[in-house]
Amino acid sequence: MKLGRELYRMFVTASTAHARWEYETSKVILGDKKRLAILGLMLLPIIPLSAAFAADLPEVLGGYKAYTPAYYSTTIFLVSIVIGMCAGLITGCIGAGGGFIITPALMSAGVKGILAVGTDLFHIFAKAIMGTAVHRKLGNVSVGLAIAFLVGAGLGVTGGGTINRSLYEANPVLSDTFISIVYVVLLGFLGLYSLIDFLRLRKLDADVGAHSGDSPHGAEATSGKVGLPARIQSAKIPPTINFDGDLVPGGKNISAWFVALCGAIVGFAAAIMGVGGGFLTFPMFVYVLGVSSFTTVGTDILQIIFTAGYASIAQYAIYGYIFYTLAMGMLLGSLIGIQIGAFTTTVVRGIYIRGFYATAILAGFTNRLFALPEKLNQMEWISISPGLGHVLTQVGNAIFFVVIGIFAVWVIGKFLGNMKTLRGEV
Repeated sequence: MKLGRELYRMFVTASTAHARWEYETSKVILGDKKRLAILGLMLLPIIPLSAAFAADLPEVLGGYKAYTPAYYSTTIFLVSIVIGMCAGLITGCIGAGGGFIITPALMSAGVKGILAVGTDLFHIFAKAIMGTAVHRKLGNVSVGLAIAFLVGAGLGVTGGGTINRSLYEANPVLSDTFISIVYVVLLGFLGLYSLIDFLRLRKLDADVGAHSGDSPHGAEATSGKVGLPARIQSAKIPPTINFDGDLVPGGKNISAWFVALCGAIVGFAAAIMGVGGGFLTFPMFVYVLGVSSFTTVGTDILQIIFTAGYASIAQYAIYGYIFYTLAMGMLLGSLIGIQIGAFTTTVVRGIYIRGFYATAILAGFTNRLFALPEKLNQMEWISISPGLGHVLTQVGNAIFFVVIGIFAVWVIGKFLGNMKTLRGEV
């Protein structure tokens, strides 16, 4: 239990850092006329595609026609905007966790798992590239750490992408099952500990507890711990990398092999799940390698651009596993949602934010868990009535969208209802 709780704290700290990056990135994009023009140009191809290739959009945008991996409609595009906005609201308001709902949400909307993963990665990459000006403000980048990490990340992404594509080519249902199981395990773990954390804080003074350093918004990682980081740094396996020279006299040294191994793990997870990898990079750098949080943030942003870019383009796009239309819809929705969510935190009590974090994660967990029986039955790994499997899937979808929908309506209502207060904060 103690180990699980410590891992949970690490994930929350990492998600907080990633949420802060997403918020700053969206501010840069929305506050710059040139970037808004670029966004408009990125959205522009949707119009002629919809008009000229209406009957063939799955082939144009969705990959292998023989597998009919997903289908395009105006409704699905609008749903992608809503999904992006809801993820943005969660990221902005809660300060963590929004990215975890995108792949389950797309799969629930009728998009095949491999397309959901590839599309989410492309949306992250597009956002990262458009918000590059903010990177100089978020931390120091160690060139040595970055190179070693990115070499490992490239290998990990290649492995994860190859596995995802191989499973899909063998059997599309197997691919969806595999991705769903990965999300059930991860979201189940995060959901359990976030719920325990929320209930614990609720028993204490809610106001004090929710705004302490225990909160997703206030969690700060330090790298001053001994133990594993000290042992890893003491292993002088060449080549070694010197880092944190601005913070520690003479800096610290670590073998590039350990950094590359962490990069491989992050890249593999990102390519499998369709996330930027920040939820793993931060805890690995700070708690395992002993890198300062200052250096970690800058390096993490760099790896997000590389990992999401290489994974989305080299592992998914060239094989036809990206829905460009949906990616642009999510990008548009998330940019708006993050800003609304971030503003709303000034008028929402911290205990509610912690409660919604637990609820959102558990909604994603329930969604993928309820989808598994139907998938496992189609794979002939279990035997249940096809009707029962379908009903369970629909129940999971309903629970997921109702919970996320209630959260979105609540946040937007708070935002609109407190407009005068929020204007004073700006």
